[in-house]
Amino acid sequence: MAETVADGTVARKADHVRINLEQDVAGKGPGSGFDEYRFVNRALPGIDLDDVDTSAELFGRKLAAPFLISCMTGGTQEARDINQTLAAVAQEHRFAMGLGSARALLEDPALLDTFAVRAQAPDVLLFANLGAVQLNKGYGADDCRRLLDMLQADALVLHLNAIQEAVQPAGDTSFRGLLSKIETLCKRLSAPVIVKEVGWGIAADTARDLFDAGVAAVDLAGAGGTSWSEVEKHRIEEPWRARVAGSFAEWGIPTAECLRAARAAEPDGVLIASGGIRNGIDAVKAIALGADAVGIAGPFLRAAARGSEAANDLARELREVLRIAMFALGERTIADLRETKRLLRAGQRP
Repeated sequence: MAETVADGTVARKADHVRINLEQDVAGKGPGSGFDEYRFVNRALPGIDLDDVDTSAELFGRKLAAPFLISCMTGGTQEARDINQTLAAVAQEHRFAMGLGSARALLEDPALLDTFAVRAQAPDVLLFANLGAVQLNKGYGADDCRRLLDMLQADALVLHLNAIQEAVQPAGDTSFRGLLSKIETLCKRLSAPVIVKEVGWGIAADTARDLFDAGVAAVDLAGAGGTSWSEVEKHRIEEPWRARVAGSFAEWGIPTAECLRAARAAEPDGVLIASGGIRNGIDAVKAIALGADAVGIAGPFLRAAARGSEAANDLARELREVLRIAMFALGERTIADLRETKRLLRAGQRP
């Protein structure tokens, strides 16, 4: 029997999970940029640890901490297990959660079980996810509404992955005119639309264009974490094509640089920082640089592959590091942390 488009999409998703878990797919060039910053300790915080409030609001929903378990996977039975584990974690710790790209689900609704997590996460701020390029491949507002309805999701993420598609055999590279398609979708869709990169970063001028087009938030997804050209390199059989993919291991804008520039350009825009957030201190630095929320993918994927206990422990760790760091800075709330003067760049004097 001939392979369908959906079959090919599902097989690719299975490869992506396997490669992420088994291979070194981190970017080999610029890091996330957070190592260039340090906090000035406040030995007399002036507050009690119990005074610290890590809660945040995103799209009118209360989170226990401004953390997003980022969009990762779906479409396979292994992805189903990962998504359900992470959904239970998001529910327990009151984090937001994003699902993996759901093009396969639109192609084959029988795959719904591998994406659907509402039963495990009835109260979670949940994001559906679709490649922005699909807006140039015949998908429109009606499809996006159908996706949101099927997943009972609160918002839609459109991901930008031009380099991944370019190095991927038979990738979708029809990116012409996408900004106007995004603008039209924002006008026609009642749910918030978020646009994210997948690990090469969104520069300030692009972030400004996206906000002007009406997006509700931009997930900057800079360099420093998973490189999807490295992931694709491990899938490519022809050596010369694999070398082409490998050439982009050093490509991208460090996440901290994206965040600093985008916040300066868009003081009131909702910004999500992701890409190379390795631990709780990186997350605290991202918030101090102006992030409204922090997205974490790879560490949660690896933790979920080890089981629910490991994934829950990671969530506990992130929130506790945030809470103690805020205490050590004398910052009571997330709003206070975003305005802190105690984050310095390397070489800067207190």
